[in-house]
Amino acid sequence: MSLTITIIYDNNPHDPSLDDAWGFSALVQHQGKQVLFDTGGDGPILLANMQQLKIDPSVIRAVVLSHYHGDHIGGLQDMLTLGAKPTVYLPPSFPDGFRRQVNKLTNTVDVTPGQSITETIFTSGEIDSAIPEQALAVKSGKGLVIITGCAHPGIVRMVETIQSLLKSPIYLVMGGFHLGKLGQRKISAILEDFRRLGVEKVAPCHCTGNKARAMFVDEYKKNCIKIGVGSVIKIKS
Repeated sequence: MSLTITIIYDNNPHDPSLDDAWGFSALVQHQGKQVLFDTGGDGPILLANMQQLKIDPSVIRAVVLSHYHGDHIGGLQDMLTLGAKPTVYLPPSFPDGFRRQVNKLTNTVDVTPGQSITETIFTSGEIDSAIPEQALAVKSGKGLVIITGCAHPGIVRMVETIQSLLKSPIYLVMGGFHLGKLGQRKISAILEDFRRLGVEKVAPCHCTGNKARAMFVDEYKKNCIKIGVGSVIKIKS
């Protein structure tokens, strides 16, 4: 069964029938399981895009939140109020008040490094930094697919953490890389690290920055996938 990743929420346009807005959310579908990674910044936009994409929030059994920023957690409350009952996987550093609010409507789990969400979908666990964050990893037939929300701890560090936990080749790294304020030299060093780590394909979006995205295209050519809201990536397992 193929792995399908649908970008529900992003500030980069792709599908003109969807609203693009600052934030990120991606639905991961693999082996009959659906996991939502982040919920964007605005509930009505998240739900409207889901409806347009024919995604039923009530069948989503797990939501994984990367970090405590509004553009990644902002749609959760509206989704839960609508009646969805997913288990919500949180970095332990999330405020207790947020956790209590979510627990009024559904269950939460504080993640640990390498914890499984499904048989093939895993979390990095919380990676400590000024802004702690977790990433998602999927074991596909072609290797690991790693999804980051903003990569505040550093995109290379997050990829290295997952690779050390799951010990598999890396097929694709996608999501927000948080490189918008970096100069060309530092971005070039990150590209070198990606090659060192054996990253086969990339799909940067959200907070990566236009300059960095262009440099990834120059380096990876056809193996840099241009994505935005409404993009669908399918990987045969």
